[in-house]
Amino acid sequence: MPGRDTTFSLRQAQDLVGVSRAVIDALIDAGFVTPAASTSRGRRLSFQDLMLLRTAHALRQARVPPRRIVGALQRLRAALPQALPVTGLRISAAGGQVVVRDAQGDWEPETGQQLLAFEVTPTPSGRLVILPRPQPDDDVATLFQRAVALEAVDPPRAEAAYRAALAREPDHLDSLLNLGAMLCEQRRCGDAVTLYDAALARQPDVAWLHFNRAIALEDQGDVAHAALAYARSLELDPALADAHFNLARLLELASDHQGAIRHLNAYRRLTTREGEP
Repeated sequence: MPGRDTTFSLRQAQDLVGVSRAVIDALIDAGFVTPAASTSRGRRLSFQDLMLLRTAHALRQARVPPRRIVGALQRLRAALPQALPVTGLRISAAGGQVVVRDAQGDWEPETGQQLLAFEVTPTPSGRLVILPRPQPDDDVATLFQRAVALEAVDPPRAEAAYRAALAREPDHLDSLLNLGAMLCEQRRCGDAVTLYDAALARQPDVAWLHFNRAIALEDQGDVAHAALAYARSLELDPALADAHFNLARLLELASDHQGAIRHLNAYRRLTTREGEP
C-alpha cells in the first residue's frame, strides 16, 4: 500500500497525468516542480507534484504557449508560500494568459496584476456587444443562448437569463450547470450548492449535477462532502475522468493513499482511451 512518502518515476508521471517528458523536464528546470527524491533510478516526484503537472497539462490543452506556462508557474511559485497549497488555488487559462484564483481574487502570475471579476468584451471590429431586449415569450433555448452570450459582458443579466430559463424548465441541465459554475466564479458557491441541491431533489441520478456540486463544495472548503459528491458522480458515470482525478486529490489529503492511486489509475485509463498523449 502506498505510504505518505510514496514517489513516482518520471515515466509513471507521464502515464498517470498525460504530460510529455519535455514539459516535465521544463517545469523541473524552471524550479516549479522539485523532485521529491533522486535515486540511482533517477528523479522521483511526489503526489503533490503530480497535481502541478496535471495543471500544466490543462494549460497546454488550453493552447497556452509552453514558454508562458513555465514562466507563469515559475513566478507563481515565487509568489506563494514555501508550502504550496493543494486546495484553495485554481489555475486556468483566459485568452492565452495564465490566471490564478485564490482567496484574494483573480490575478496574472506573469505580471502580478489583479483582474476584475468581469469585463466588457468588444467584438473583433472593436464594437461592444449589444444584445436584443428579452421578450416575455422567449423559449428556453433562446434564454439559454442569451445567457451564454451575456456571461462575459454582463454577469447579472446572464444570471437573470439562466434563472428565466429555469423558471420555464426547472430541470434544464445546461442552464443548471452553467449557472452554478458562474455563481462559484463570483464567490457564491453556497448559492451554487443550494441550486444543485434543489435540482438533485428532483433528479438525483444526474452524474454531472453531483460532479459540479462537488466542485462547489470543495471551493467552500467542505472537502469531506465534496469527496462524497465526487464518489456519487462516479457511481452514476464511472467514465467521468476529472471526477476520478479530483477524488484522488481529496483522498490523498485524507491519507487514503490506496484510494488515491486507484482513482489516478482510473483517470489514466480513461484519458488514454480518449487518445490523450
